Amino acid sequence: MPVETFLVSLVALLVILDPVGTAAIFISITPRDSQARRRAQAIKASLISVIVLVSFAFIGELLMRAMGIGLPAFKVAGGLLLFVMAFDMVMQRASGMRATEGERASAEASDEDVSVFPLAIPLIAGPGAMTSVVLLRGQAGADPYEIAAVMAALLVSLGIMLACLVGAGALTRIIGLTGTHVLGRVLGVILAALAAQLVIDGLRQSFAPG
Repeated sequence: MPVETFLVSLVALLVILDPVGTAAIFISITPRDSQARRRAQAIKASLISVIVLVSFAFIGELLMRAMGIGLPAFKVAGGLLLFVMAFDMVMQRASGMRATEGERASAEASDEDVSVFPLAIPLIAGPGAMTSVVLLRGQAGADPYEIAAVMAALLVSLGIMLACLVGAGALTRIIGLTGTHVLGRVLGVILAALAAQLVIDGLRQSFAPG
């Protein structure tokens, strides 16, 4: 049902995008920026992320078909990649699914606009988010209501991301560094469960009769 698809997609995308954690990183890489400049960069990064992820949700599946890759195989591969990302979140290790420490350090040492890199790509529209939108779009099939539910969930989750980025300063002061780390680990466990379910679904579809 579209409502169920919307809720499942929204939870999955919020876990993967991690708006609170991204907001904390945003503050750390813009230490000398004014509130107005941060707001402008947050809006620009969010718009870029919408374009990239919505485009990838549709083009990604076409690319898969062109290369002869079925959705079950992509579910298994995507689930494994998301599990690596979940491990990264829980263990606080770099897996390559998000911006690396070097990329973050480079951005923090620069006074340049960070809206495109690393904020939009790869912090928001990174490999994990791209994989997820293709999987969610594929699960929606050809049903226009299901597709609309997935796209609505994507837009809502990016809207929440924008709100967190704009209010990043206040948000990080409220929950603190420890709260950010705890939340990231909890979300990582949830993402691991979602990743496992994707792998199970992909294997079940691969070996289904007919």
